[in-house]
Amino acid sequence: MVALPAKTRLGYSAGSFVTGAFGTVPGLLLLPYLTDTMAVPGAVAGAIVLVPKAWDVVFNPVAGRLSDTSLNRRGSRRPFLLSGGLGVAVLFAAIFAHPGFGSTPLDAGYVVLAFFLCATAFAFFQVPYNALPAELTGNYDERTRLTSWRIGLLAIAILVSGGGAPEITNQIGGVSGYRVMGIVMGAIMVLGTIAVFLGTRGAPVGNLRPPTPGWRELLATMRQWRAFRWLLGVYFVQSLGLATLLAGVNYASRYVFGDADLQTYLFVGFVLPALVTMPLWPRIGARWGKLAGFRFACIAFGVACAGLCAALVLPVGVSFVFVALAGVGYAGIQVFPLAILPDLISAEEERTGATRAGITAGVWTASETLGLALGPGLFGLVLTAGGYVSSVDASAAQPDSAVTAILLGFALLPGILVLAGLPLLRRSILEPR
Repeated sequence: MVALPAKTRLGYSAGSFVTGAFGTVPGLLLLPYLTDTMAVPGAVAGAIVLVPKAWDVVFNPVAGRLSDTSLNRRGSRRPFLLSGGLGVAVLFAAIFAHPGFGSTPLDAGYVVLAFFLCATAFAFFQVPYNALPAELTGNYDERTRLTSWRIGLLAIAILVSGGGAPEITNQIGGVSGYRVMGIVMGAIMVLGTIAVFLGTRGAPVGNLRPPTPGWRELLATMRQWRAFRWLLGVYFVQSLGLATLLAGVNYASRYVFGDADLQTYLFVGFVLPALVTMPLWPRIGARWGKLAGFRFACIAFGVACAGLCAALVLPVGVSFVFVALAGVGYAGIQVFPLAILPDLISAEEERTGATRAGITAGVWTASETLGLALGPGLFGLVLTAGGYVSSVDASAAQPDSAVTAILLGFALLPGILVLAGLPLLRRSILEPR
């Protein structure tokens, strides 16, 4: 096996500081930002979180096709990574700038526009980023190792952004806290963008093939590509579950565990076990196979969510044990689908003789984006069904029904959705067709 240099692994994985911050912070704080500083009703706030990302579902495959064309012409996807990452950083800070128009519809409209532009910029970063592993190495086990490095840095990025962003907003407080948080997270994204751009300089790009001739040929491929469709279905359902859990952390810390400051500890308790156990997943994949490892991770996550459903009556320490177990399962849920995907891409490119990495990554990212967007929206609907009371200063008392709804959205729904992927994890996923 020809191993990738550590510089290439680390350089590629540094992009996780962009994907981690963008994927974590809006899902964690955008909903309470809208409901508790702008008095936007929960269902409407959920829709606001959804709309810009729904656009990305349509646009990501387009970004993938543009990325494939750029690779064929320039021999690199790195220019897309640079421009997309820097754009995400600036626009992310703009989302939380809170212009204070004095009107809830105007303030909410500003957030929609800024988030819409930021999501578009993110497509130009995330799509080529997901396409790179299929080109950096053709080795089955090395791809799992590369992905584990990526998810390891992603865990650190989530720990920094998911723990740091709420801490900034809580310590400074109010609208100013959100503004400062947006600037700090944007700076982290800039550093991640520069790191991945410089770190992948001179890295392998695989065989340069012509891009997919047209959308008709692409659609024909997707209809026939059974293994990819199964894996994509699993990833979508589980992204939805993880996004629902993420959207509930802020609310759970305040109303289930009774302390807003526990939000940071919840993140540390979730992400740190994921980071510590990350090296185990490539070994499990090498010994028992990627599919078996994937199933084991799903079960661990599901068991943890079942335990968290009793958080209202359990001691906080016991609940945190289940939080840690969920983090262990989360690590495997992230590693294995991203390790299987480049194997499928390479087999399909060999079969068709055309570049498929960018457009496939575009469809993949669209599915992930849709799941991550629907999660907060789903949680917003749960809040509304439970009678959650929105406010402008997060001080409104909540009825018992709202607290129960928060717990169900934070624990039960994510567990059900992640376990729902198990029947889709068929052996045919590991087959080229």
